[in-house]
Amino acid sequence: MNGDLAARQAELVAALVADGPPPPGFDPAALAAARAALLRKRAGDVARHWPLLAAGLGTDWPATFARWAAGRPTTGSLRDGWDLARDLRDRGSLPPLGAEELAAREATDRYDGHGPPRPRRLPGWGRAGGAVAVQLAGRVRLLRPARR
Repeated sequence: MNGDLAARQAELVAALVADGPPPPGFDPAALAAARAALLRKRAGDVARHWPLLAAGLGTDWPATFARWAAGRPTTGSLRDGWDLARDLRDRGSLPPLGAEELAAREATDRYDGHGPPRPRRLPGWGRAGGAVAVQLAGRVRLLRPARR
């Protein structure tokens, strides 16, 4: 009985956060509404960790995040934002504010895309979208702003 309940719960979670099919007995429209609400909440959480990225995208932030996050289970707000920023950078659509924030993050922390970010040893540097940031004596300095 517990195994059956666990399997149904896993199906529901997959339908809500990983674009899985609706489990039997659940209204697809209600699941779509819940999925959209969860994506909005997740976008807000990521924006709190990556305010310049969200501000740089402006009114496109919710849609950009929702497109990127659909079908991707969360790895936490900090890592979700980092992965999104790198994805936008790789596609050439990272806004200047996001590039500067990404460069500053990469100057202070090392992140391989799999495990949690780890603090860099001093000094550290990061580069994204033309922006260059360095960390010296525990402070991050933007040496060159992103291309506007």
